[in-house]
Amino acid sequence: MEIGISTFLEATNDLTTGKAVNHAERLRHAVEEIVLADQVGLDVYGVGEHHRADYAGSAPAIVLAAAAAMTKRIRLTSAVTVLSSDDPVRVYQAFSTLDGISNGRAEIMAGRGSFIESFPLFGYDLHDYDELFEEKLELLLAIRASEKVSWRGGHRPAFQNLGVYPRSVQDPLPVWIASGGNPESAVRAGMLGLPIAFAIIGGMPESFAPLVNLYKEAAARAGHDPAKLQIATHSHGFVSDTTEQAADAFFLPTQAQMNVIGRERGWSQPYSRATFDAARSLRGALYVGDPEYVAEKIILLRKNLGVTRFFLHVNVGTMPHKETLRAIELLGTKVAPIVREELARLEG
Repeated sequence: MEIGISTFLEATNDLTTGKAVNHAERLRHAVEEIVLADQVGLDVYGVGEHHRADYAGSAPAIVLAAAAAMTKRIRLTSAVTVLSSDDPVRVYQAFSTLDGISNGRAEIMAGRGSFIESFPLFGYDLHDYDELFEEKLELLLAIRASEKVSWRGGHRPAFQNLGVYPRSVQDPLPVWIASGGNPESAVRAGMLGLPIAFAIIGGMPESFAPLVNLYKEAAARAGHDPAKLQIATHSHGFVSDTTEQAADAFFLPTQAQMNVIGRERGWSQPYSRATFDAARSLRGALYVGDPEYVAEKIILLRKNLGVTRFFLHVNVGTMPHKETLRAIELLGTKVAPIVREELARLEG
């Protein structure tokens, strides 16, 4: 089972100073985080694409490429690429370039995006939300399958028998489907035989079991071997030396950012400490605690959903860089070994 980090490169107000984090500084910190994650034995680091003032990750491939030459083993992925508002040719080129720099460690996680700022920014109509993703995913998969491609669709200029370069080191370049829990996304990924990543940021992770089954059933109907499919989850969380330290450090920045999002989306209730504490219970969706407790929750996730990869999303709101580095260190040196040893015992 792979364990890694995902981030949106938050650049929200630092609650200790009241000032927003500088985007350039956050980008440099991200490179430090990736290098450390590689050094402590984590398997993957993902950067999400957003086009807002409170996140610095509008170009994940560039951030990942900055760290690629300084790392040796860790896989480097978007988390996610908002494919609906991007050009699949440029997406492939960016990540095949990253694949070359990293010598075969790049991945694309393609999604429609839970934030919509990129649509007006790049001139797309939200009425075409689903159609855009389906068409652009089809083109992206055609490009990764063949050096030269002919294409005609409804949302991009046509081209005839043109090559797309550079080609990736990996053949094919890994493409995941990212889903927030949409059944149609699970079926689409299964039919295509693509790995899937579920964002589980609320409720109980075990409630995603029907979606996992739907994904595997769709794959089997399409002739793919469900046993070979990869399933990832992405959940918010934080690791400290003690559970109390982790909870106290993570709550206020998380509350601040969740309330910003809640106001934008019209949530009826503000994010409270009671909500937070309930979510970090054993069956909840927050992975906040000391290494032993976070490992216990990941093992339970494996038992309930059969996941092959787990992303701990650090951070939700701005936190001190030293604390983030410590969380990454603990995830790699303490949590991951506990999980791997226990799964080897249970499944070996």
